[in-house]
Parts: sequence; structure tokens; C-alpha cells
Amino acid sequence: MYARQLSDRSNMTLKIEKYADGDSTTIRLIGRMQTEHLEELEKQIRESGPVLILDEVTLVDVEIVRFLGTCEARGATVLNCSPYIRDWIGKERD
Repeated sequence: MYARQLSDRSNMTLKIEKYADGDSTTIRLIGRMQTEHLEELEKQIRESGPVLILDEVTLVDVEIVRFLGTCEARGATVLNCSPYIRDWIGKERD
């Protein structure tokens, strides 16, 4: 398991936990994810295996919603996100 905490300007924290299980990797995003966290998340995704699951996304901004939509379009699975985020991802695709 890999865990890293990132703080943003508002002192909210994003915790990134990464679990590898055979052919898949689960990355849990806990807290508020903002654009300034994208670089670290992209790094974690690049270092992951071919199957990726993003789990527990709770608070995001528009750039993160677009990023999550792109991840899904490339085959990643986004699990356990708030219903408003799921709806927002769908609206951004339209």
C-alpha cells in the first residue's frame, strides 16, 4: 500500500492510497481533490498496472470531473463517488 497526503491552499487535505492486487490497482482518493493535485494523481496512474480503479472520490472541482471522465473513457473504473459527481461527469461528456 502507498499512502500520501497532499494539502491545498484552503488547508483541506487529499489522501491518496494505492493498493495493487494482481493485475489491477485501486487508487483511493479521500478528501477534496483539486486541480493542483492532478500532477500527483497522474503520476500514480502512470505507475499503476493496466486496470485502474479510482475509489471514494468525494469533493472535486471542474478540472477533476473532466479528468475523471477522461479516465473512464480510457477504461478506468470510478467507484463510490458521490451521486453529484457521477451526474457531473455525465453532463461534461454531453
